[in-house]
Amino acid sequence: MFSLLLATLPTQPNAVRLRIWRGLKALGAAALRDGAYLLPSERMADLDALAQEVTAHGGSASVLALSPRDAIQANELRARFDRAGQYAEWRESLDAARTELPALAETAARRRLRGLADGLQTLQAIDYFPGPAAEQAQADLDALRLVLERQLSPGEPRAASHAPPPLDARRYVGKCWATRARPWVDRLACAWFVRRFIDAQAAFVWLADAAALPRGAIGFDFDGARFSHVGARVSFEVMAASFGYAHDERLRRLGAVVHWLDVGGIAVPEAAGLEAILAGLRELHTDDDALLAAAMPVFDGLYAGHANPRTNAS
Repeated sequence: MFSLLLATLPTQPNAVRLRIWRGLKALGAAALRDGAYLLPSERMADLDALAQEVTAHGGSASVLALSPRDAIQANELRARFDRAGQYAEWRESLDAARTELPALAETAARRRLRGLADGLQTLQAIDYFPGPAAEQAQADLDALRLVLERQLSPGEPRAASHAPPPLDARRYVGKCWATRARPWVDRLACAWFVRRFIDAQAAFVWLADAAALPRGAIGFDFDGARFSHVGARVSFEVMAASFGYAHDERLRRLGAVVHWLDVGGIAVPEAAGLEAILAGLRELHTDDDALLAAAMPVFDGLYAGHANPRTNAS
């Protein structure tokens, strides 16, 4: 159910019109057309208050209950509240803070982090139908908060829910790695990471049935695998963090691309290009080892390119 405000705003005074517009924006109302504004039904009282202000200054306003006629229409109305673009803007601020925080004094660093948290809380308050972008943004903020706390209070004990100490990559050399056949972006990124950061000669098994994991093989990116999705993180992000690379900025940026293509969330500019290239490689290579071999330089290029994102934008 939704609430619909139908309003003709008073022509004067301009201050009232501006106040109504700001009120609608603060509530995150969706404009169906000029003079028609939509909110979820639980915010009807807020629309009632705006309607009263409109009529008090000579305009006309009505607040109606709106019920979608079917699931398709309901989804269309929910789509008008999509906040993905706003989450992307918020993460630009977070990315900027990530590079600036190490050089800031403690008070300034904590103030910057509070500002990010307040901005996210404001956005979450009007995200009436949260999805992967909201979950990812919260995870990114929590990760940055942990980095800051480790920087400012290195001796402070950590809660048990935090990530365990990094795994020793040397213990994983010479192992067989296994995942589902016909790998897509997350599985390909994981295999690339293994080859580049753990074992350059690593062998992979591509499983038609994930339940048929070979004895001694290290599984990734399937239910019950040694490395798989954890919370808002995809397998590639989990694997990189598990081996102590959570603070590698280039891997983090690459992880954001993989995350978007695998589960959605906050869009990144490189995602469309990577998706097109990997889709083409899957068409060209029916053998999964050949597919991985072809994808390796693609991920190499993205990783190298992220060393200087400002140059890439020019």
